[in-house]
Amino acid sequence: MLLAAHLVVVGWLAMRPLTAPWVSAAHLEPFATLRADLALGPWDATRAIGAGVLPFAPLGVLLPWAGGRLDASPLGSLARTVFTSAMLSLVLQVVRGGVVGQVLDLDALLLNVSGVTVTHLAVVPAARARLRRRAGRTAPVRPSSARRDEVSPQGQTPTIPRVGVAPWSDALPGARS
Repeated sequence: MLLAAHLVVVGWLAMRPLTAPWVSAAHLEPFATLRADLALGPWDATRAIGAGVLPFAPLGVLLPWAGGRLDASPLGSLARTVFTSAMLSLVLQVVRGGVVGQVLDLDALLLNVSGVTVTHLAVVPAARARLRRRAGRTAPVRPSSARRDEVSPQGQTPTIPRVGVAPWSDALPGARS
C-alpha cells in the first residue's frame, strides 16, 4: 500500500505540465545535465541533483519490503531492486517526454537509479540482519537431543490400530518360506 502511494505521488509530481515559453530537446547525452547543474554553483547543484535522487530513493527500501523475504540474497535483492526501479524510472521518463514542458532526461534516470541503489545498500542489509536476529530470538529453541518420537512440524504419522508392521520377507508377494 505504501509502495503504491509513493509511486502515485512520484508519478503525479513528474507528470505535472510546466508552463515554459520554450522547451529544449531531450537530454540523451550521459552526464550533460549533471555537468550543467554543477556549473550553477554548489547550492543550486545540490538542490538540482537532490531533486533527481530523492524522489525514487524510498523505492530502495519499499521494493524489497514488498517482497517480504528475510533470507533473500543481498546481491539478488539489490539486482531486483535496481532493475525494477530502473524500469519504473524509464517508463516515467518516456511518458514524461509527452507531457507539455517536460523532456526526456537520461541523467534523471541515472540519478533516480543511484538514489535507489544507495538507499538499498544503506538500509536493507542491516534491517534484514536485525529482523533475522529478532526472529531467531523469538523462535522456540529445539534442543539438539530431540527424540525421534516427538511430533514433527507436519504432525504425527497416522497409524491404523491393530495392524502391525510386517517384516520385509513377509511383506513381499511370493516370498513365503
